[in-house]
Amino acid sequence: MSTQRLTDSQVAEFQQRGFVLLRGLLDREECELLLNSLVNDPAVQTGALSRRDGEGGVTKLRVWNQTSDDLFGLVGRLPRVVEPVEQVLDGEVYLYHAKVTMKEPRTGGAWAWHQDYGYWYNNGCLFPLMASVMLALDPCTKENGCLQVLEGSHLLGRIDHGKVGDQTGADPERVQEAVKVLPLIYCEMDPGDGLLFHSNTLHRSDQNHSDQRRTTFICCYNAARNNPYKEHHHPRYYRLEKVAETALKDSAAGMTANR
Repeated sequence: MSTQRLTDSQVAEFQQRGFVLLRGLLDREECELLLNSLVNDPAVQTGALSRRDGEGGVTKLRVWNQTSDDLFGLVGRLPRVVEPVEQVLDGEVYLYHAKVTMKEPRTGGAWAWHQDYGYWYNNGCLFPLMASVMLALDPCTKENGCLQVLEGSHLLGRIDHGKVGDQTGADPERVQEAVKVLPLIYCEMDPGDGLLFHSNTLHRSDQNHSDQRRTTFICCYNAARNNPYKEHHHPRYYRLEKVAETALKDSAAGMTANR
């Protein structure tokens, strides 16, 4: 698969709307490799966290704060994932952290409205020169709790955040007013699709009331020139070593050959 560079119109869309949908960043085989890794890797199962939404739902998370050479570590270093982020942030980036979110059928929890920079501001990142790529590993639909975004909300600037259940959410009064004037977009995606969104874009998701699982992998990036001024469990700047576009399949083939 070749590197996917954004067109000028896609970059403009990101700047205006705060997000851009990128179809087919991963192919079906790559999605299956990642899903199988989740099932077969004991470290993923034992290292998973749970986040309750305060309404009876639970979302499982697995977070990586460092790059690695396992399958999930390779995803965040693929040129087709990294280079669109470099385009919209206008320069070199590094992987700030990555996470799998797992919403099980019928029990998967909701996420409150929030901005990622609402958290990362407190980690010593001076500027919102940060963005994320959410990759769908399962179909993401309205029924199973796909991501929702407020179009253009990144232009609101950073909003104060506070506790909502086990989560941290944006000021409800501010969000209520924003919802009145900004379009709400349901980001339905097929497996392999990616959503590139700004760190100040307001987003949320509903509980999963369907019979279908919803698994996503999110790679979060910081601009190299936005090096945090204090230590945190998310890393300061380091040079991100990109891998070959075939890295996922090459790695999987190597593991199979060594069995």
